[in-house]
Formats: sequence, C-alpha cells, structure tokens
Amino acid sequence: MNKIVLFILLFACLSCSSKKVLPPAPILPLPSSAQLAWHQMEMNAFVHFTMNTFTDKEWGYGDESTKVFNPTDFNATQWVSVLKEAGFKGVILTCKHHDGFCLWPSKYTEHSVKNSPRRNVRLTSATGQGAGDIVHEVADACKKEGLKFGIYLSPWDRNSKVYGSPAYIEYYRDQLKELFSQYPDVFEMWFDGANGGDGFYGGKREARKIDGRNYYDWPVTLDLVRKMDPEVIFFSDAGPGVRWAGNENGIAGETNWCTITPDTLYAGKAGIEKLLNEGSENGTRWIPAECDVSIRPGWFYHIKEDSMVKTPEQLFEIYLKSVGRGAVLLLNIPPDRRGLINENDLKSLQGFRKILDEEFKTNLALRVPVKGEFRGNDETYSPGNITDGKDETYWTLDDDNVTGNIEIELTNVRKVKYILLQESIKLGQRVKSFSIEAWTDHHWKKVAEATTIGYKRILKIDPIETDKIRLTILASKACPVISNVEVY
Repeated sequence: MNKIVLFILLFACLSCSSKKVLPPAPILPLPSSAQLAWHQMEMNAFVHFTMNTFTDKEWGYGDESTKVFNPTDFNATQWVSVLKEAGFKGVILTCKHHDGFCLWPSKYTEHSVKNSPRRNVRLTSATGQGAGDIVHEVADACKKEGLKFGIYLSPWDRNSKVYGSPAYIEYYRDQLKELFSQYPDVFEMWFDGANGGDGFYGGKREARKIDGRNYYDWPVTLDLVRKMDPEVIFFSDAGPGVRWAGNENGIAGETNWCTITPDTLYAGKAGIEKLLNEGSENGTRWIPAECDVSIRPGWFYHIKEDSMVKTPEQLFEIYLKSVGRGAVLLLNIPPDRRGLINENDLKSLQGFRKILDEEFKTNLALRVPVKGEFRGNDETYSPGNITDGKDETYWTLDDDNVTGNIEIELTNVRKVKYILLQESIKLGQRVKSFSIEAWTDHHWKKVAEATTIGYKRILKIDPIETDKIRLTILASKACPVISNVEVY
C-alpha cells in the first residue's frame, strides 16, 4: 500500500512539474498590428513643401498664383536618401496645406501643381504618372529607398469656394480617393485641428467658421479610406490611430500612457493638451502619442531661419523626450526653394545621427546574467529574457505580484549613462512606476525613478561606475511584463 501511495505522489509531482504555466492575461486595450508596426518605426519625417515655401509664409491665404510654385532643382531622391541615412523609417508629405494648393495634378481643382512651372517636368519613374506630380515622385523615392510613405491632406482649404458647405466634404473625399487609389500602401494619414477662419474662398475673401466636431463627418471619411487601405494609421488630436502629444515641441509627457478615452475628443478641441500629452491610465482605446516638431522655428523653409536650425544636441534631447518616453518622433524637415533639403538642415541631421550611434553603440547588458523571481518558476518567463536580444520573450511574475525586482550583472565595472526599458505591449501597458539602482561603493544607489514605460523608455542618468543594475517595479496595473532592458 505504501508503494502505491508513493507512486501516486511521484506521478502527481511529475505531472505538476511538466504542466505549462500559462502566460499573463492581456490588459486591455491592446495595440493593433498596424499600431505595433508604427511603434517600431520610432522616428518619421514630416515634409512641409508647397506654396508657402515660395511666398515666405506659414499659412497661405489661398489666393497665391500657381506660377509661384517653381523649385529650380527639385530632387525627391535627395530628400529620402538624407532622411534614411538619419534613421527615419517613414515620410509624411504635406500634399495639401491650408492654402489648398495640391502637390499632385488633382482633377478637382485648378489650384495645383498642374498649373505651375512644374507641369512640364518629365518624371523619371517607371509609371510616368502625372507630369510634375510631386506626390508621386516622393512616394516613388520612398519605395525605392524602403521608407514608408504618408499623406497630410489639410481639412481646411482657404482656396476652395465651397469650403464650409456640404459640397466641400465631397471635394475632400474625392481628393482622398485620388491619392489612395494611386498609393494603396500609405502608412499614415495626417490631419490637424486648423479648421476655419479667413481665406480667399474663390474670391469671397471672408471668414468662414465650421463645427469642428461634426462638419467633416470623420467616421464616414475614415471608413472610406479604410476600404482603400485597411492598415492605414489615422493621426489627429484624438486619433483614432495615434494622437497629438499636445504640443509642437516634440515632447511627450514624463508619464505617457498609450491609452485615452476619445469619446468627447475631436481635432481642434481646446484645453486637452495635458490629457493628450500624458494619456489616461484607464483609457478605453489604444491611441499612442506622436510628437511633432520642426527642425526650424517654422514648418516651411524661410531663408531667414537658416541660422536657426536645431543643433544635433537639441535633436538628441528631443529624441530622449519623445522616443525615450514611449512615443514616436515626427520631425519636420522643410526643403528649400530649390526643392532640396538645405545644407544647414543636412549637417544637423548628420550630427544627430552621429550622436545616436555613439551614445547607443554598445549595449552593456546584452546576454548578461539576470537574477530575480519569475512566473511559476517557469523558465519561459525568466529574468534572462530581458537581456537575450529577442523581441518576443519577456520577464513576468505571478498574477498577484504587481511589484518586484531583478538584478542585471554586467561583465565588469563600466561607466553607465543610459538605461533603456521596454514592456511587451502586445499584452498591454502595465507599469505605473519603477526605479533604477546601481551598485557602487558596496551599496545600492538610486539613480533614477520614473512612471510609465510603454513601448520604450530611455532614462539618462548622471554617469556612474557600476557592475550591477537593479530594476524595481514599484507599481503596476497587473503583473509587469518586461521584454527588454539595455544599458549604455
């Protein structure tokens, strides 16, 4: 009888030890596959290049002659090559700004590139679409260089005589059909809250106001676009794909949740900057922040700003406060009147790339040992997953543990300046606060404390000599799920 009991107990133990520990349940809401791909891009370029480039304005009135638009040495390949070398993964082009001038030969208006000196320029692309079609040339250059292409089509049109009436909504949708029928792989459609005011409006020269919440009937418009491009990401103040970060300085909140509740939000609504900057811990939708900023004081090229281009060091600080806070950086680089990225901007971008490469050259934590508790003592969730260099693995704890710590053992004593952390956001954003300590002079010294992590968090610390780093999760919505920690 004793032997039977022992056998049963042994069999039960073996069964328990071989039972697979289930992963943690997702914390809703979750990013879509398109949003995950967007997060991974990290840095995209904005390109403002249209009538304002030649009139020295930021917002054109809509009465400008199409003859004004005349770049002398336009070269989309130069743009995209420069942006690719700087590390950008996508380009969003201002196909139409508030003045209504279209960079493609739209059949719905005469206020377009087809009536500018660009109309006689012969394209070198294989398809040869549209004489002088700037949009086509930029999209073609992106495709050749492996960058994604995005579209900014201003909802406000100071040239259109029907702006403010229902007829304009059809006009706007017709132009979207033109663009998306030619470019089915647009990764992001960008529209903002500049809606209504004074303008030319076909010669009326008056102010027109619209109901920013209802006039455009965005749900119908966006569904129209989705039917042409199901994976497109929509940017506006409130999303629905990604949201404005609440400022045009390129800075995400030190606390930055990828979730908000957009029910009462719409493009152009006042007083929501703080919400957009920080997100909402209990938001009902995954709508992460995109940080837009220009490399110059203005969004369009002005020769007087040639000496005001942001320095490589300034761009790096913006990177740390955007990408380094879980957002995507959208940096505007406006081509000059030649139709080229200006030498001053080019020099700054090259310097920025050099700083990134130097500061994040060697990950001191790659494949080093990590100690700490882990979920169900199942190696599938072990702390070593955060330094294995694999995106799909992660460290996590049992469901009832929303705090915990792990120790990363560097190979030897090194000077440390940056700590990079990532959550496995496929399972939701969880961490509410954490701290970082370094082992120095035979004790742990706190070197950083912060709130959210999200897709990526980069902490710049006072340089310290250490051979051990301790990460402590202080609070989390559920058991933390950390996919990656890097040390530089």
